Amino acid sequence: MELSKEQCREIIARRVAQEFSAGDVITLGIGLPTEVANYIPAELHVVTQSENGMIGLGHRDFSQPENPFVTNAGGIPVTHKDGAAFFDSLMSFTMIRGGHVDATVLGALQVDEEGNLANWMVPGVFTPGMGGAMDLVVGAKRVIIAMEHTNKGVSRIVKKCNLPLTAVKEVDLIVTERAVIEVTSEGLVLKEINPMFSLEEVLASTDAKLIVPIDMQLMAS
Repeated sequence: MELSKEQCREIIARRVAQEFSAGDVITLGIGLPTEVANYIPAELHVVTQSENGMIGLGHRDFSQPENPFVTNAGGIPVTHKDGAAFFDSLMSFTMIRGGHVDATVLGALQVDEEGNLANWMVPGVFTPGMGGAMDLVVGAKRVIIAMEHTNKGVSRIVKKCNLPLTAVKEVDLIVTERAVIEVTSEGLVLKEINPMFSLEEVLASTDAKLIVPIDMQLMAS
């Protein structure tokens, strides 16, 4: 089934937003992960931290005038919750490196069967810098990857990453528009499948080997 990029991003962001518990401190990476904030239920109390120096990050509200001085990590204007605080990068990364983040959501170029992550550069393509991902993946207690399943038909979930690594064996969960995949010591376990796709389609579009449990669930919207 063909989905637009916008549809893919919404499916992924909505599903990732279901991964949090009350009281969690969450950091959302640049790009697709920042959209997760738009789908966290208002009644669920979580604390969203942005690596550019903000805690108490809110969703994007198109009904209100945007404040260009209050942005997420991608520089997109967002709202802030009551009690929000702003600080410099030193304080932001002290929180991240100090183990105070319960979960981080990041995009990726590749994730492999061992939970290795490549998300910061493609050789030969200009890269402005490594960003904060290398700190987040080792500082956060849980690493969730939010990405489209394929790139121009090529699987992003691979047997072995062939792009420069961001981190080794740090990924815990992968959420795509097609599936939810858990990284375990036995390999990649297909926990949920989007009912828009057949199991055969998911397996065929995944380079890595997937373990299909008998209790596999349908992906919740």
